[in-house]
Order: sequence, then structure tokens, then C-alpha cells
Amino acid sequence: MSGKVLYYSTNGKAERVSFGEALMKGLAPDKGLYMPVHIPVLEKKALKNLAGSPYHEVAFTIVRNFLREEIPDGELMALVKDAYNFPVPLEQVYERKYILRLDQGPTASFKDFAARLMGRLMQYFLRRENRRMLILTATSGDTGSAIANAFYGLDNIQVVILYPEDEVTPRQRKQMTTLRKNISILSLKGKFDDCQALVKKAFSDKKLEYLNLSSANSINIGRLIPQSVYYYYAWLQLIQGGLDEPVIFSIPSGNFGNMMGGLLAREMGLPVKRFVIATNENDEVPVYWQTGNYNAIVPSRNCVSSAMNVGHPSNLARVVALYGGMMDEKGNITKEPDIRRMHEDITALSISDKQTVDTIKDIYNSYCVLTEPHGAAGWAGLMRYFTSHPQDAHRDQLAVVLETAHPAKFPEAIRSALGLDPELPPALEGLEELEESFGTLENDYIHFRDYLIDRY
Repeated sequence: MSGKVLYYSTNGKAERVSFGEALMKGLAPDKGLYMPVHIPVLEKKALKNLAGSPYHEVAFTIVRNFLREEIPDGELMALVKDAYNFPVPLEQVYERKYILRLDQGPTASFKDFAARLMGRLMQYFLRRENRRMLILTATSGDTGSAIANAFYGLDNIQVVILYPEDEVTPRQRKQMTTLRKNISILSLKGKFDDCQALVKKAFSDKKLEYLNLSSANSINIGRLIPQSVYYYYAWLQLIQGGLDEPVIFSIPSGNFGNMMGGLLAREMGLPVKRFVIATNENDEVPVYWQTGNYNAIVPSRNCVSSAMNVGHPSNLARVVALYGGMMDEKGNITKEPDIRRMHEDITALSISDKQTVDTIKDIYNSYCVLTEPHGAAGWAGLMRYFTSHPQDAHRDQLAVVLETAHPAKFPEAIRSALGLDPELPPALEGLEELEESFGTLENDYIHFRDYLIDRY
């Protein structure tokens, strides 16, 4: 394998750039999202050598595939080893059906996997170029705490995080608002989509060019490439039938960055039989899958799986691009993707709040497995897929559901469903006693711009 991987914009009107440039820009100048011009395939020999390897070694091999000629191997290995210093358990539920627990990092969320490596990569390039940067990020919960933790104290980076005031749990909020230094938090009187819209608008505002803005949301390709790693890791830990054994992944989905990481892994050669995409009652993508008509949900619906309260997922533009189509930042499809291929690869389902809560109860009572609302939606999606595709429900079929946050981040939901309090992981201990610091903001772009100009 040789040659640098370049990145294009999904809107098709921006120059191709290196990974480092795409990472720093976040959003392309034409408001599109960066995608690799070609997705390098992992050779079977490399995969065979990775079987049973620790997580950071899998991460090095996969990330290196996308960062060719940009970071020396020794320095990249040091970055991934530092980023991934926590366990990544696979919990068997029954037969060969597993939950991949992505909730053991420093903020007890799957967002740690992207944020920790992304922060280290950004700091690497900024130091090399002697530059500083202001990161703007919108969060529906776990992204904000993961970014705040991963970027906390970095010399060359300031961070501003916006969250919808009524749609994060107290513990999610406190994981952001109890930090200081280079981290600033804003509570927005609006929805996640409003937060995301303000961030995107700031990137294209010429009055803010002097701030050297970038994003740590999943609109940034630097978030997605690290997320492709754990699909490979789970499969490598569980395969019994060799390197061609197919796996089914069920993914709780909101802004579709997690799912897009899986698609990148599949394009690299991971033998995925099916992706099951489980949204909550924000069902714009399942409706699009069923009808071919895409309509954003405005405002997004507030559901128990709050991190998935997204009425227009940014990363859908990348999914459409991967299948040969084109969707702009507003959700307008100007070139239709190959719908037939999309349907062959992906099943998209909407899981109601009732189904989510019932699943928390059922999986706990049947298997003593504790899930939170997002992982429960993923499990409910897999079970519904098996009902409609009984040929794939046999005992030997390998299937993995992604658990995206620790149950203790959603104590109210767990208490309501099961009448118990989930045990706190080390990442959440002592939060209640820490003092919070955050600002409030009306849902108005001019106010947001003035805040940035006044402060930075």
C-alpha cells in the first residue's frame, strides 16, 4: 500500500485536501463534509496479524491506513497508545450475540474513542505548524463531555461547546461544566439541531475567519476514522470461522457518525453482513429508507435516548455520497444514491420510547444485562431485524450491538425501568460535589457571534 489518501467535499465544490488539512478545517469551504477520495483496503495479512491484538494496535493499523505519509509510524503509535488506555469489553448476551461496551473510557461514552485520538492528532498538527485553534462543538449529550475531557488543558486549543438546555442529563452536563481552563460551555435555549446550525453558520462567517475555527463534531472526518476501529476490534475478538466470517452490527444512531465509521470499516474490507440502524422516534432516516423521500424533522423530538434527538443528521450526506449520490447541508438530494445497494447493506428502524424502556427491562430480566436507552434501542433494533429476517437469527450468526454510554449516565431512565440505581464507574464518581460553570444563550446567531468575538 502506498500513496497519500486525499479528501473531497460531499458538496463537490472544494479542492481535495490532505487528512491534516481536513482535520483542521472540520467543514469544507463549500459547507460539505470531507470524505476519502478512495478508501484503502486492509490486506488479509495485516488482519491475520491483528487477531487477538490489544486495541491500540488495531487502532494504529487502521488509522495509519488513512494517514499515510502524514505522521511517522512511531509518533502515531505513541498517540494511539496514549489515547486508548482503557478496556473495551465484549459482553455475551446469548449464543453469538454480543454487546460491545464502549462505555469504559474517561467520560463513560463511545465518544471517547473519537475525541481522545482526535484531540491528540489536532495538537500534533498544531504544534508542528506553531498554530492555535478554536473548536466549536454542538452536543446532544455525550459528545460535549468527551470533547471537553479529551481537549482539556491542551496548549494550542480553545473549546466552546453548545448544548440544548433541556435535553442532557445532569450527569452529562456536569461532565462538561465542571471543567475550566480552555473549555467554555454554553446552554442554548433550543434543540440540538439549533446548536448544530449555529456552529455550522459560524464556520462560513467571514467575520470569524480570524479565529481559526474548526469542529470536533462528527462533521469532522477526524472523528469518523477512529470510530471505524472498534468494528474491526470486535470482529477480530469474536470470529471463529476465519477472516471471511460475516458479522451483523446494530448501531444506535442520531447524527450517524457512529454508523459512518462502520461503513468506512466495511469499505476497508470488514465482512459486514448487515448494518441495523436504530434511531429513536426521530425517524427521518427510516422513513427515507422506506419511501425514498427525505424530510428533516423540525424541531427534533425529545426522546428517552436523548443523544439521538437529531432531526437532520449531518453524516447522512456522507452515507449518500458513499452510495454515489449527493446531499447538501440542508438535506436536499441533488443526485440520487444507489438505493438498491443501500437497502442490501443497511436496515433502518425507528425504536419508540416504549420499546426502548421495555427492552431495558427485557434484556435485564432475561440475561442480567444492564443497558441504557441508546444501547437498548440498538438491541431492540437487532431483535426486530431477526424477526423480519429469521434466516439470520440462527445460533452461529455473529451479531454485535454497540452500547454507546454507561447506564449510570442515565440513572433516571434505569431507575424508572428497573427500580435500581446503576453503579457509578470511576469516570462519574465525585461529579455531584463539583461546582459548575457555564453560560446561557438565546437561539440567535448574532448573539453567538458576538459572544465569540467578545471572548476570543
